[in-house]
Amino acid sequence: MRLGINLGYWGAGMDGDNLAVAQEADRLGYAVCWAAEAYGSDAATVLSWVAARTERIDVGSAIFQIPARTPAMTAMTAATLDSLSGGRFRLGLGVSGPQVSEGWYGVKFDKPLARTREYVDIVRKALSRERLSYEGAHWTLPLPDGPGKPLKLTVHPTRERIPLYVAAIGPKNLEQTGEIADGALLIFPSAAHLEENALAPLRAGRAKAGLTMDGFDVCPTLPLAVGDDIDALADIFRPYTALYVGGMGSRKQNFYNKLATRMGYGKEAAEIQDRYLSGDKDGAAAAVPRQLIDQTALLGPVERIAERMQAYAAAGVTTLTLAPAGFTLDERLAALRAGTEALEKAGLA
Repeated sequence: MRLGINLGYWGAGMDGDNLAVAQEADRLGYAVCWAAEAYGSDAATVLSWVAARTERIDVGSAIFQIPARTPAMTAMTAATLDSLSGGRFRLGLGVSGPQVSEGWYGVKFDKPLARTREYVDIVRKALSRERLSYEGAHWTLPLPDGPGKPLKLTVHPTRERIPLYVAAIGPKNLEQTGEIADGALLIFPSAAHLEENALAPLRAGRAKAGLTMDGFDVCPTLPLAVGDDIDALADIFRPYTALYVGGMGSRKQNFYNKLATRMGYGKEAAEIQDRYLSGDKDGAAAAVPRQLIDQTALLGPVERIAERMQAYAAAGVTTLTLAPAGFTLDERLAALRAGTEALEKAGLA
């Protein structure tokens, strides 16, 4: 099992702390540095900057939002980043959620599975540098009865096949991800529930495509906080968990709330959502069970984190991405080093 680092949504940070985190992860031998986007900093610009200032670590989008870019534009960006980084780019894709898709991009959030499948098909085709033509329910290239003609990507990616990941939560999305992608980006993963909530549908998708899990990257992101007081460490992540379970989506459509319910926290997830959507964010955070946070984060001294890493590796995780907590740069760098130490203690390095 390899380690990754997730810089989160805020891009490079005005003070450059995230670049320092990426550079330390590079020095420590982390496999990949991911950057996200929502409606703030875009991931592509951040990743190009990180790639320019690091040497070995891969850079990956977690995620490029599907409603934000046409598939051909995503292929261009992926090819450019792979070329500029010397073959270190990983392409992570996701449909985002209805609030961002419709509120920020003006793209209707409908048929997300079908849209993702067509999007991946077109991206793959463009990156293969064959002339691009496609007839689907959501995209038709070139447009019919017009001056457009099938074009071929002029940029040569460094690698013949850029690794493609899909962010997936629900069972149907996970199954499709196993079928069409090279890896899955997971969030709020519990080692105890990973088989039924992720691995089983991923495996079913791989089988549908005539493939096995060999070479498929199971890549969850886990918050990390190092220390002896587990309760205090869990409290750090209460607002984060409440945001996703309670506020990331609508009452009818919140993938993270449904995931918490599948993990056995249905009553608690409903209360968190009720409080969050009514404006009581502090109450929502207080309603998050400590056990839910502990199951979906790495908390405690290095020895305890090492044991949890062993559980994730045994469950089928191949790249464990860390999101280290810390109010200062020194705290975040110390957490990164603790992650490396824990991996070594776990016998997984």
